[in-house]
Amino acid sequence: MHRKVGFMKIGIIGAGNIGGNLTRRLTALGHQVSVANSRGPETLTGLAEETGAHPVTASEAARGAELVVVTVPLSAVPALPKDFLDGAAPGAVVIDTGNYYPQQRDGRIDAIEEGLPESRWTEQQIGHPVIKAFNGTYAQDILDRGTPAGTPGRQALPVAGDDPAAKQTVRNLIDELGFDTVDAGGLDDSWHQQPGTPVYGSQGDVDTIVKALADASPERTAQWRA
Repeated sequence: MHRKVGFMKIGIIGAGNIGGNLTRRLTALGHQVSVANSRGPETLTGLAEETGAHPVTASEAARGAELVVVTVPLSAVPALPKDFLDGAAPGAVVIDTGNYYPQQRDGRIDAIEEGLPESRWTEQQIGHPVIKAFNGTYAQDILDRGTPAGTPGRQALPVAGDDPAAKQTVRNLIDELGFDTVDAGGLDDSWHQQPGTPVYGSQGDVDTIVKALADASPERTAQWRA
């Protein structure tokens, strides 16, 4: 059986591949999900009808939410409403799924080029601690590869963050989605799961993910530098 974490009110900001599939899975598990994108709630009618999620604006997505998923391009993070987390529930957990793609999408972000972990940069931009998860996961895996706890070879996802309780909340939710997790350390260690590292895109089990994290190098490959 998958672990049940209990009913949660969840806000998802970003309705692309990861955000859309998290909306599908989390509503199916019984969570109350509000979802927003940059184009407005009227463009989310299809996803809302499919899932029962509430289409809202980015400013409204976190209202009353116990957990907020920020899953937008890194270049779009500074454009998020400055107060979008003000109405979240006390102690709300924020997941950052973002990745820095300087050549393909985001342009140069100097602080990241100089070594600041991507999620630490996002945390600074939004003014709230984040847990890094789902960033190296294929979106389709969220729909297709979840299995019950104890399944041999169960896919595992790395999770990094500084708050042990917040990190455990995220790990429990991922388990409910059907995946094992590996504690990838604090947010300053989250470079181990950035693009270009061995764990990025891995569909391996716990042992595979532990080894991939250990094998990561802080030197970014040319593909992932501006």
